[in-house]
Amino acid sequence: MIKHVRVDHRLLHGQVAVAWLQSLDVDCILIANDEVVNNDITKTTLKLARPSNCKLIFKTINDSIKAIESGVTDSYKLFIIFENINDALTLTRETKVIKSINLGGTKHYEDSKNLSKTVSVTKEDQDNLRKFMSEFPNVEIEIRALPNDQKIILKEI
Repeated sequence: MIKHVRVDHRLLHGQVAVAWLQSLDVDCILIANDEVVNNDITKTTLKLARPSNCKLIFKTINDSIKAIESGVTDSYKLFIIFENINDALTLTRETKVIKSINLGGTKHYEDSKNLSKTVSVTKEDQDNLRKFMSEFPNVEIEIRALPNDQKIILKEI
């Protein structure tokens, strides 16, 4: 069962490992990212942030889709983390099981627009978010760095 879905360019770090995992009842983190799967240094670094009571899995976006569709993830209380909005949109399109997306942190670029202190969006991100809201009007997209922060619902800003 998918418990939480987050977009955070840092993937797994202290804020996620401590604050989010304490507030969520999860036993498995899925890092869905094509680059990380093949980067042993990044995987080793991310493993250092993994809480001992939680399994950590790295899969490409396509392998993540296959795992969700096959039902192999159903036995876990799953927390999915994406590096970017495009990957979250791709998985949502293919699986149609995502109910809510938490935008927690995105990279800031020179041409980015700030939606919050931790979320900046490029033109491509803005286009993807519009597609998201158009294609999946029942999927809540919220901005929140920490679980105790006030939710900012994207449709409302």
